[in-house]
Amino acid sequence: MRRTERLFAIAEFLRSRRTGVTAATIAERFGVTVRTAYRDLDSLRDAHLPVAAERGRGGGYVLDRDYTLPPVNFTAREAAVLIAGARFLGEMRVLPFARSLEGALDKVRAALSASAQRELMRRLESLKFVGVPARATPRSVRDAVEQAWFEGQPLGIAYRDADGVLSKRRVVLRQIVMDRAETFLNCTDLEKNDARQFRLDRIEHARVLASGRDGVE
Repeated sequence: MRRTERLFAIAEFLRSRRTGVTAATIAERFGVTVRTAYRDLDSLRDAHLPVAAERGRGGGYVLDRDYTLPPVNFTAREAAVLIAGARFLGEMRVLPFARSLEGALDKVRAALSASAQRELMRRLESLKFVGVPARATPRSVRDAVEQAWFEGQPLGIAYRDADGVLSKRRVVLRQIVMDRAETFLNCTDLEKNDARQFRLDRIEHARVLASGRDGVE
């Protein structure tokens, strides 16, 4: 489980409990050390979640049960524009963040009532975008780039340059640039410790590395 996912899960775990939960219980529940559990609790407090420590019998860490995120209410008109625009980005492949984009669209649809969803489909049928598709990139590469960018992790890539030469690199993503039909990754090459730019469509394989010492298969 990624750390961001674990933080959300811990918040929901705390909210579902009637009594306080110790850091040891959280550590066991999520398969981390007690020290990591304390760091996660501190991160939740830093994010302004009302997590408090209660002493005594039944004590431990608790989350205010009245705490909740405010609902997001979309009209069918608003949802149609968001979904159509996001669908266009996905079809044009200008974003490497395909998985997050799909999840976001599912949440927008889920926020609508049944009647609003029917109206949404009618709206989408008459809304079309035309553009220049980006060059195709394997889904596994896009997923790895997305994870590495969001989590700040190094990335191992197999890259084929303009001369057709395939090389393996270990890089850290610094910036993602989308320019018409091209998507560029501005990176730091961990082997040479210098700035390099790679075209997303020329990456044949990619995986997130646990540390800068790992390589790409």
